[in-house]
Amino acid sequence: MEGNQSWITEFILVGFQLSEEMELLLFIIFFLLYIFNLLANGMILGLICLDPRLRSPMYYFLSHLAITDISYASSNLPNMLENLVKHKKTIPFVSCTLQMLFYLAFGSVECLILVVMSYDRYMAICHPLQYTVIMNWRVCTVLAIASWACGFSLALIQVGLFLRLPFCGSQKVNHFFCEIRSVLKVTCGETWINEIFLYADSVFILVGPLSLVLVSYVRILWAVMKIQSMEGRKKAFSTCSSHLCVVGFYFGIVMIVYLVPDNSQQEEQQKILFLFYTFFNPLLNPLIYSLRNAQVKSAFLRMLTKESR
Repeated sequence: MEGNQSWITEFILVGFQLSEEMELLLFIIFFLLYIFNLLANGMILGLICLDPRLRSPMYYFLSHLAITDISYASSNLPNMLENLVKHKKTIPFVSCTLQMLFYLAFGSVECLILVVMSYDRYMAICHPLQYTVIMNWRVCTVLAIASWACGFSLALIQVGLFLRLPFCGSQKVNHFFCEIRSVLKVTCGETWINEIFLYADSVFILVGPLSLVLVSYVRILWAVMKIQSMEGRKKAFSTCSSHLCVVGFYFGIVMIVYLVPDNSQQEEQQKILFLFYTFFNPLLNPLIYSLRNAQVKSAFLRMLTKESR
């Protein structure tokens, strides 16, 4: 069969080859994880909005991180849950394209927000006297808007390059959602331009930001080591440890998936990594920040105390 994308109505998501009973079990587990993700990130957003003590640049950017986590999970999980409970594996072409756009966009935005958060910590610890002047609300707003605009712009470029490709033959995508590299494999056109842009995108949005984060934390570590009191060092490290944990989880998984050369023998392992990233990374962010951040824990306790009165 010959044609182009105008003749394509749907893709078949191969996902994992499982029995109907196992699919129902996974539906229950994944549905609970998804609801917990919404509640945990929603709690972070609620605390930041309601507690005046959390009105600082650090928590402003954390609220954007929570929004991207909710949005990323919601861009592909509802369709996956529907397929599990209905035992079907199809997705319309338009839905697949939108899913591709949103997961690329929200993933890119999260990378950039993490870089901005590291810059915020660098300014707070290395330049405390100028911190409130430099990190004013205008600067914070510009940094947040720039992160979102850049993330969506890069995603639109990738999707635009994808839409120019013709399709023929099988439309079976060896993934549980419309992951761009897996969808590109079912096209019958030349994809080298897409692959070059995708790799360049990965370097720009992963290697570049990670390098900036590492530079920021080297400078932070150097500044912290100059602090005389142990209490001061402990406080400085506690403000950065949560962010470092999130950065480690996020960049570690995504770089393995997108910067390691594509290998058909590793497709199943990559699907498992994506599954972990899709379900657990959005959950880990609020858990890490709530368990390791004293101010967030205090805000949560204050909210509980108000509710009990």
